[in-house]
Amino acid sequence: MTTQTIDIRRAEPRDAAAIAGVHNAAWTGAYAGVIPHRALGAMLARRGEPWWTGAIRRATSILVVECGGRVVGYATYGRNRVRELPQKGEIYELYVEPEYQGIGLGSRLFAAVRRELAAHELDGLVVWALEDNAGALSFYTGLGGRDFAEGVEIFDAKALKKIAFIWN
Repeated sequence: MTTQTIDIRRAEPRDAAAIAGVHNAAWTGAYAGVIPHRALGAMLARRGEPWWTGAIRRATSILVVECGGRVVGYATYGRNRVRELPQKGEIYELYVEPEYQGIGLGSRLFAAVRRELAAHELDGLVVWALEDNAGALSFYTGLGGRDFAEGVEIFDAKALKKIAFIWN
């Protein structure tokens, strides 16, 4: 029998290529057919290894989840960007490679981010998800998130509705 370790830690510059790979796989899986093809392709091209290296070096708050020493998910987080919402913390992105979804890694990563935000006195949490991303809506509802607000994100002139989930 082989035992796989699961670790959650802060991202380091050496993780940039792996995070870019997770981003590419997760976004392709979640948004192909939802976000217009050209806009999705541009986002994936822009968010390669150099972009993630820069984000890590700029001290962007990024946690990674490793399974057996391999980065298979990440989350970016910080202060809530929508002043009208009372929650102080926000998860900007939380993605796990499609083949590692459904086994609890996303939930563990979510809990780790909540602890990080609480340690910085950023109480309450908001996460935005596109309405057409059924997997994300189910995930955040399952974690106890309440559908609280709506917004719109524009991709190549296509308006997509997004939902704000909150936790107090």
